[in-house]
Amino acid sequence: MTLTAKVLWAMGLGIIVGLIINMGGFNAEGSFVSEYVVGGLFYMVGKMFITALKMLVVPLVFFSLISGVLGIGDIRKLGSVGAKSFGLYMLTTAVAIATAIGLAILIAPGSGANGTSSATFTGKEAPPLSDVFINIIPDNVLSAFASGNMLQIIFFSILLGISLLMVGKKAQSIAEGVEVMNEAMMHMVNIVMSVAPIAVFALLAKAISELGLDLLVSLAGYVLVLVMALMLHLFGTLMFVLKLFSGLSPKIFLSKIRDAQIFAFSTASSNATIPVTLRSVTKRMGVDNSVASFTVPFGATINMDGTAIMQGVATVFIANVYGVELGLSGYLTVILMSVLASIGTAGVPGVGLIMLSMVFVQVGLPIEGIGLILGVDRLLDMIRTSVNVTGDAVVTCVVAKSEKVLDLEVFKDTNAGVKEVLDIDENAEKVLANVVHKMEKI
Repeated sequence: MTLTAKVLWAMGLGIIVGLIINMGGFNAEGSFVSEYVVGGLFYMVGKMFITALKMLVVPLVFFSLISGVLGIGDIRKLGSVGAKSFGLYMLTTAVAIATAIGLAILIAPGSGANGTSSATFTGKEAPPLSDVFINIIPDNVLSAFASGNMLQIIFFSILLGISLLMVGKKAQSIAEGVEVMNEAMMHMVNIVMSVAPIAVFALLAKAISELGLDLLVSLAGYVLVLVMALMLHLFGTLMFVLKLFSGLSPKIFLSKIRDAQIFAFSTASSNATIPVTLRSVTKRMGVDNSVASFTVPFGATINMDGTAIMQGVATVFIANVYGVELGLSGYLTVILMSVLASIGTAGVPGVGLIMLSMVFVQVGLPIEGIGLILGVDRLLDMIRTSVNVTGDAVVTCVVAKSEKVLDLEVFKDTNAGVKEVLDIDENAEKVLANVVHKMEKI
């Protein structure tokens, strides 16, 4: 059974177990199941897996980006890759929120409801655009690595890669070392992914056992419109962009991005899914690391299609609930704010609510309205993260195809990259054993 099949089985089983626990009342506060199974075993296994993925992100992005820059070899070509990916990410985000607002206006969820909410949510002012660009440059590299600030890490890694290119032949040994470390990090990804089915089961069983279906029923209109908008963007807009700009088959693409989508759904974090997305686009789709190492972490940082869709639907929903007329200028403000707010926003669970509070402040909607959708946001966050990751992969393939660094044979091969994740090179193992044996004699 392939890893994808194992994860899908684990995903289904996790949902079933979660529903049994929730609907059977086994998750009551203070019960054995709540304390030791859901809050204990499931939480521990899921948290360990997510932490392991996050552990890989910074070193993987660092070594992969430097290796990618050295692989491109031409600074002008690097600028071309950056400009194309940035333009496509901004375009798809703008289209995503425009689609969401249009669909929400058409269906009008929340109309006729009374605007009351006992929940509170502290808003956050949108930072000036100048600060967003200034903060791309780290004032302390070690601090950027420690905090996992993706834009700052990307900036430093690209700058270091360009500097190594300028050094020339003297940097050859360093370049080879970086390439070895990049390959080692990909093998580390494989090791972590080998326990993925167990972790996915634990993550989903915990989430569903706590959320259940009641919250979805109570906010059915909002949830329905949001899910419709997300699916329309994923299967409509993104696949259209893929076909229009690259000519690649959406059917093949969707079959090969499944792993990354599942992990994004389970973790609700674009950043935590970076290792899996990188593996999918390079090993399964044939994208050269020189492009993928830049576009994937860059996309996880600035590409928030799913989050933008949530903001569009939520804005219309809350405006309808409180009877606020936004008008054309209000909706244009929402589109602009969502696109700008996506730049430099961390790809971690729940960040959409922070971004939404910025949008509400700008258009004059009551921040406490976010309390109405807090209950279902976690589950919907899982869906929109899958959309975000799919957008990252689409742009990666489009840019790689335009730069002529996408292996079409690998892309068309349905079995490419489908193998046992724990793949240990026997020859390398023998060489290592001989080295250790000689050291023991010394």
